[in-house]
Amino acid sequence: MPALWTSSEAQAATGGHATRAFEASGVSIDSRSLAPGDLFVALKDVRDGHEFVAAALAQGAAAALVSHIPPGCSETDPLLIVPDVLAALTALGQAGRARSKAQVIAVTGSVGKTSSKEMLRAVLAAQGTVHAAEASFNNHWGVPLTLARLPREAAFAVVEIGMSHAGEIAPLARLTRPHAALITTVAAAHLEAFGALAAIAQEKAAVFEGLEPGGMAVIPSGLPVTKILVDAAVAAGARLVRFGGEPGDDYRLISTRIVEDVTIAQATVRGRALLFKVRSAGRHFALNALGVLAMAEAVGVDPTLAVLDLGQWLPPQGRGSRTRIYLDIVDGEKSFELIDDAYNANPASMAAAFEVLAAATPCDGVGRVRKGRRIAILGDMLELGETEAALHAAIAELPAMASVKLVHCVGPRMQALWQALPPGQRGEWHETAQGLAVRAHHLADAGDVVLVKGSKGSRVSLVVDALRKLGQAGAAEAQAADKGTI
Repeated sequence: MPALWTSSEAQAATGGHATRAFEASGVSIDSRSLAPGDLFVALKDVRDGHEFVAAALAQGAAAALVSHIPPGCSETDPLLIVPDVLAALTALGQAGRARSKAQVIAVTGSVGKTSSKEMLRAVLAAQGTVHAAEASFNNHWGVPLTLARLPREAAFAVVEIGMSHAGEIAPLARLTRPHAALITTVAAAHLEAFGALAAIAQEKAAVFEGLEPGGMAVIPSGLPVTKILVDAAVAAGARLVRFGGEPGDDYRLISTRIVEDVTIAQATVRGRALLFKVRSAGRHFALNALGVLAMAEAVGVDPTLAVLDLGQWLPPQGRGSRTRIYLDIVDGEKSFELIDDAYNANPASMAAAFEVLAAATPCDGVGRVRKGRRIAILGDMLELGETEAALHAAIAELPAMASVKLVHCVGPRMQALWQALPPGQRGEWHETAQGLAVRAHHLADAGDVVLVKGSKGSRVSLVVDALRKLGQAGAAEAQAADKGTI
C-alpha cells in the first residue's frame, strides 16, 4: 500500500522543509496513541507538542511536523519544519482533500453529529472504504486532521464539523468541500456565544458555503429556524432534501415504537412506505437515521442495503449506549440497566433522553427497593448563557419527568433543577461529579433503569464509571471508597 504522505508530498502541501526523506502511513497529534510510521504533528494546546517530538520519534514516528528543532532533536532527525504547525496541518488537510476521489459528506448540528457520523460509517462500510474520525474531531484542528488522514483509496469520507463561536463553520466547510451536507438539528446549545436560536441556525447553515457544485443539502424540517437553513441552501445552489415529521418532507417519519432498546420506525420516502429499525431507543435516533438514509441516497448507496446496514449500528459509550450491570455473578436478575448519555447535553437532547428513560421498563421484585425505578443522574448543561438557570429548572416540566422516581444532580447549574423538583423526586445534589460518584452503590438497585446525562465538562461520566464498577466484584470497591478506606 502506498504511503499516506511522502516527504516530497508533505513539503509541497505545507511549503515546509524536510530535513530528510520519509514516508508516513498516518498522522498523529498525540504521542500516547501514536502508531509506528505516523507523522507526528507538534501542535500547541495545554502543552507544546514540541516537548514530545523526541519521544514520538523514539516510538517509531516516521517524522515530525514542527516549527523549530525541538529539544532532544537535531537536523539529522526526520523533521518537516514549517513557520506555523496548525497552518501546516490545515494545508496538509487541504491537500488530502484535493487529491481524494472520495464522496465527501459533512455533518453538523446542535445534537446528533457524532451519532449520525457513526450511522453513516455503518451504512457506507459495505459499499466501499469509509474514512471518518474515530472521535469528535470537529474543530479547527480536528477537521484538518481528519482530512490529512484521508486514505488515497477511500470511497467515502464523513467529516463532522462543529462550532463554539460564530464564524467557525464556514472555513471548515470550505476546507472539507463536501458533496453533501447534513444538519441534524438546531437547538439551544452554545447560547452563551450566540444569544439566539436564529444566530445558531445561521452558523450551522454556513456548512453549505463549502458544498461542491450541485451538492446536496439535507435539512431538518419543523424547526422554528428551518427557513434559515433552506434559504442558505438555496443561496448556495444546493439540491435540497428535507427530513422530519412534516407533510411534504422527502423523508418523513410517520411513527416510532420502542421495543426494549430498539426503535422501530415507519416512514415514507417521497411517498413510498419505509420500515426501518435503529438499535437504540428514542425518536431522535430515528430522525437522525432518516437524515443518514437521505445522505446515503445522495452518494449513490442502494436504499435497501442502507436500511439493512443501519440496523447493525450501535451508539458509542457516552451517547446513549445501554448496558446491563450485573450485581450478582450467579443471579442474572440482580442487575440494573445503565443508559450512558454523559458526553453532551443541552435542553433538546435532555428532553430526548428523558423520552428514552420514560419508555424503558424497570423490573419489580428483584432489588432491595422491591419496585424497579427510573432514575436520572444529571450533570450541568454548559454554555447556555444568561438563561442557564431557567433552562435547567425547566427540565422539571418535561412530560417524561412524571415517570421518573428520583433525580440526582451534579454541579452548580443543576442545583436550579434540584430546587425546582418536588421534594419526593429530589435525590442527592453534589457540587462535583466525584462527590456523587463515591455514592454510586446508593444510587442504583437491581431492577432500576438509570440514565446518566450531562455536558462533558460536568464530568458526570465519573458517575458512569462508578456505576459500571458496581458490576460483580466492583461493588466491594465502591463501598470501600464511600467509607474512605481506599
